[in-house]
Amino acid sequence: MSVVSRAFESPLLIFAAALTLRLVLFFYGIYQDAHSALKYTDIDYFVFTDAARAVSRGSSPYARATYRYTPLLAWILLPTSWSAKDGLWFHSGKALFAVSDIVAGWLIYRLLAKQGMTRQRALRYASVWLLNPMVANISTRGSSEGLLCAMVMATLYAFETRRILLAGALLGLSVHFKIYPFIYGVSMFWALKSKPAPAPNFADLKSISTLLNKARVQLLVSSLAIFTGLNLSMYSIYGHPFVEHTFLYHFTRTDHRHNFSLYNTLLYFSSADPSINPSIISAERLAFLPQIFLSCILLSLLPSTTCALPTTLLAQTLAFVTFNKVCTSQYFLWYLIFLPLYLPHSSLMQDWKRGVSALGAWIAGQAAWLGFGFRHEFLGRSAWLGLWGSSALFFLINCWLLGIVVQDGGGFARSKLEELSVVAKEEPEHGKLVR
Repeated sequence: MSVVSRAFESPLLIFAAALTLRLVLFFYGIYQDAHSALKYTDIDYFVFTDAARAVSRGSSPYARATYRYTPLLAWILLPTSWSAKDGLWFHSGKALFAVSDIVAGWLIYRLLAKQGMTRQRALRYASVWLLNPMVANISTRGSSEGLLCAMVMATLYAFETRRILLAGALLGLSVHFKIYPFIYGVSMFWALKSKPAPAPNFADLKSISTLLNKARVQLLVSSLAIFTGLNLSMYSIYGHPFVEHTFLYHFTRTDHRHNFSLYNTLLYFSSADPSINPSIISAERLAFLPQIFLSCILLSLLPSTTCALPTTLLAQTLAFVTFNKVCTSQYFLWYLIFLPLYLPHSSLMQDWKRGVSALGAWIAGQAAWLGFGFRHEFLGRSAWLGLWGSSALFFLINCWLLGIVVQDGGGFARSKLEELSVVAKEEPEHGKLVR
């Protein structure tokens, strides 16, 4: 047995390696910030910490321009205001985000083990997240996505372990923290069915009592209670600025810097001269329609059996990010968090050529955009055609990957249903208690 294989027999060793990776990047980032004109720390982190500093002085986090998040984030990051920007306390938020994505990795490992995997195999797949340098880099640069991913994975873990009230509460918290996880509520709702079925059975709509079984009611009530309670609390403290900056802003935002989206070039022109398209019915206002239809409605109809649910969530998130009008590197974490749970049953692992091609295309699409983006945004040279072309290329690559995930999800669910039908024939009473 090789040294690498033995390493994956020890959870302590893998998690220690994950922590070490983040510690190295954390302290390297502090060094680079102090000695280089090109800063390691993400600009968003300065927005977060400025908002936290405002809160510490009794002001509103929205006193900081471009703060577009729940006040909870500023409250959580209050310790960053305890020192100057060159002090260790200032960097405590990065440490929190890095620890959070390790917690997310631990939950992934537990979910993989729950599927019946050996410790070694579960650790291998969990390492796709835990030892991923991109994940560690984004967290230690000060992006809050690590914290959000931990919330999302905790929601899925609670759901898969049948703690529905807790799952609903965590889902409500996640949606309050950042809007997009609401798409998961639809799939979770359909997954809580009383009988095995490859897709939501809309015949249930004839009977409200059948549609709203106990578990579904628990999920709805607990998620809506937490989401509504948090929103009302924040509104009572900060008023309309909370609603405007946390929710409404995202319908009209025209962020175009470092944006991989197909809408990138359009947003450049819209933000440069808003008078070009003064209509209320503009692309940036309507971009969410195909995005929501695909991610929240169409893809939620993917079979949501116990093990296929993470694949459904991956497909929903990949579609949401791909069709979003703003798509930066940190958004990739939103779907990468589900990758370790999808890969064990995927065609990407069964056909290594397909897997390598998918990974290579995804990286190449980013590299092409980054080349033109660097030329345009940092060097100030015109690269409009290359920028739009690379955005279109990356969009098409992600659509191809989405097709693979959807195909794999349908195939896996069919195989599970075939297993269930065999069991039901052999033991009829066994088929009555399926989610």
